[in-house]
Amino acid sequence: MKEFEGVILKKIKNYAEQALEFKAEMDFSDFSADAKTVAACGLNLSQIGELAGRLSEAFMNDNPQIPCRKMRGMRNRIVHDYEGIQLNIVWDVLEKFLPELIENIEKMESDAHV
Repeated sequence: MKEFEGVILKKIKNYAEQALEFKAEMDFSDFSADAKTVAACGLNLSQIGELAGRLSEAFMNDNPQIPCRKMRGMRNRIVHDYEGIQLNIVWDVLEKFLPELIENIEKMESDAHV
């Protein structure tokens, strides 16, 4: 992994952790009723997608555990159709995808330091 890719992954991980902190202690009903949390998490997801777009094709091909294209797609949905975003999809990303993404990045970070 190149140094700049490590920096991007660290930023992606930070945004993912922040989004999880924002919605901590919430269930879907609480989340969907809290416009500030929805907006904050949406911003973090869009930042994750923006950063994923800076990773090279070679990186994406070599690291399928980091689904850059899906992250970029989510960013595009949020940025270009914010009012049309289905909150259950955002919730699923927060609940299922982000913890796995963080875990995969941490594994890559630890493998790079070996």
